[in-house]
Amino acid sequence: MFCIWILNYGSETHASLFPAFLSGFRASVSTINPSRGIWTSTQRPSSQTSYLGSHLHHMGPGNETPVSEFILLGLSNEPELQPLIFGLFLSMYLITVFGNLLIILAVSSDSHLHNPMHFFLSNLSFVDICFISTTVPKMLRNIRTQKKVITYEGCIIQMHFFLFFATLDVFLLTVMAYDRFVAICHPLHYTVIMNPWLCGLLVLLSWIMSALNSLTQSIMVLWLAFCTDLEIPHFFCEVNQVVQLACSDTFLNDMLMYFAAGVYGGISLTGILYSYSKIVFSILGISSAQGKYKAFSTCASHLSVVALFFCTVLGVYLSSAATHSSQSSAVSSVIYTVVTPMLNPFIYSLRNKDIKRALKRIIGMAAI
Repeated sequence: MFCIWILNYGSETHASLFPAFLSGFRASVSTINPSRGIWTSTQRPSSQTSYLGSHLHHMGPGNETPVSEFILLGLSNEPELQPLIFGLFLSMYLITVFGNLLIILAVSSDSHLHNPMHFFLSNLSFVDICFISTTVPKMLRNIRTQKKVITYEGCIIQMHFFLFFATLDVFLLTVMAYDRFVAICHPLHYTVIMNPWLCGLLVLLSWIMSALNSLTQSIMVLWLAFCTDLEIPHFFCEVNQVVQLACSDTFLNDMLMYFAAGVYGGISLTGILYSYSKIVFSILGISSAQGKYKAFSTCASHLSVVALFFCTVLGVYLSSAATHSSQSSAVSSVIYTVVTPMLNPFIYSLRNKDIKRALKRIIGMAAI
């Protein structure tokens, strides 16, 4: 439960673990080039030379004070809807946490599940718990206290961990697709190829690449200057929404976001599509109907999760690009930030006999 505690950083108490680093970073940025400091102002600070060159807008004179907080507008401003939203999201959050904890407990307690597929599944369940914990606890706290404020430090930290766990989710889904590819297309060499050393290495590389992406984008946001409009039309600090509030030029931030989406998302999606194209051809080559069904059933759960995650993410960003509505984007993003992590345990447990057997044993022991 450590990740749930550390990710509930919206309050000043939890955010205070990190402000020393962020304040020092902001101070060093302002010393090197004040035009990139974090300011609120009705006018832009005076023009100064920047090492970012022509891609950074310089700001005119004004009263400069450091930004201390942002306003999260949430999903709705209607007071009568707040209890309903609170109850709905609290229910989904608890279902997600307990459902994924049961998956982790089942895998760790049953020796029959100590294999690569379930090792990756338990990692995915842990990441899903952390992923939903980056956004929902702060949202619930804001509704309960009727405050929409998030500190500057809390916003940066939330954005960092959201990017980190979202990227890690994508990489783990890709690794799981490769695992199914080896299991179905090279069954005789499966245990040799997917040895514990390689499984651990794939997970470690996923964590490293995810950390690199989230750290790079978070640091780039720290270099932005902000004016008086500090309202984020979302229920969490989504990087694109935060960047849009900047007074300074966001060219490099936009390029970095597009590059990360193209590289990380493109590589992952290509790997998944390649793996499943090979799997489909391999299944079609099986002569018996029973053999085809058995081969397909081993990857059906993962394929369902992949389709749910990627289709909802693409749908959210394509629809928001078409409508240009931040509010509709916030509502749509609930699908992949909250609903998908909640459904994953159900998808894997309903179609996996080994998981169902382990869960029944755990529930039976708890009932005694």
